[in-house]
Amino acid sequence: MSTPSSPSKQKEMGRPVSIVGTGSFLPRRVLTNADLEKIVDTSDEWITTRTGIKERRIAQPNKATSDMAAEAALKALQDAKIGAEEVDLLICATITPDMPFPSTACFIQKKIGAHNAACFDIGAACSGFLYALKVAKQFIATGAAETVLVIGAEKLSSAVDWTDRNTCVLFGDAAGAAVLRSVPGRRGVIATEMGSDGRQTDILCLPGGGSKHPITAENIVDKLHTIKMAGKETYKFAVTVMQSAALKLLKKAGVDSSEIALVIPHQANLRIIESLADKLDLPREKFFVNLDKYGNTSAASVAVALDEASKSGRLKSGDLVLLVAFGAGLTWAATILEW
Repeated sequence: MSTPSSPSKQKEMGRPVSIVGTGSFLPRRVLTNADLEKIVDTSDEWITTRTGIKERRIAQPNKATSDMAAEAALKALQDAKIGAEEVDLLICATITPDMPFPSTACFIQKKIGAHNAACFDIGAACSGFLYALKVAKQFIATGAAETVLVIGAEKLSSAVDWTDRNTCVLFGDAAGAAVLRSVPGRRGVIATEMGSDGRQTDILCLPGGGSKHPITAENIVDKLHTIKMAGKETYKFAVTVMQSAALKLLKKAGVDSSEIALVIPHQANLRIIESLADKLDLPREKFFVNLDKYGNTSAASVAVALDEASKSGRLKSGDLVLLVAFGAGLTWAATILEW
């Protein structure tokens, strides 16, 4: 758990930091629950009742995470009316990188022409985009950077065991991006919170491909290169930590939940989102939900939802927005910002 001396407890100071542009990319291919019924022993009723997911997007075999990320990044830059050469720092949150190294951020840099940026990846699973937002805020608030491009992108279809009905129904591919700058006179990102509990590393993981379980023929046969999840344990953790992170951040920011215009939670499970709404005593209408269309897209989840909320008119200037997520690690993060 986070300790009193961790960065998440320190008072946030420095220049104000705002999101000045967003973008997202979704693959064209739609994989419905009916399609999955032909692959594994499942049903639309079973999936919808337990998760709220109806369909998800699947990237083409020749599309890498960086390809989707670059598309989202260019849209975000266009939305912000900023050229790629103006980006000082490019952060990609992903657990499905193009390859172990170089970083996926460097591949994105090459594809969008952000040649003046320093680049690195963040691996915090579904909390990754909000982790990256916090890092970006610190760079800008301290004056270490002027323009930061933050991207959450995942090709989870490349890591799914399509014979495991408990996990293959959950995940999809997507990318979302945001451009951050200091804008005088705007509060922007008001407060952030993040934390981890490494005691829970085994309940949601991808065991193979690293130094512990290098790629071997035996490991592939054992499917160590695919996502493993203890569903009940993950669900319990998610419900608890999403609620505690949100409540803690509201108190930290001095904001009452009734002041929040829109909550954009990690899109993993509808029941988790409904439980959060009850805990915050907020109507369901204040929660942005798109997991029925895309499923769980990990680090891309909140980023895509934020872009869709913005483009669809759900966000107005001055609105207070709560972003909250949990992920493997186990990790959690939350952000309150003024739109």
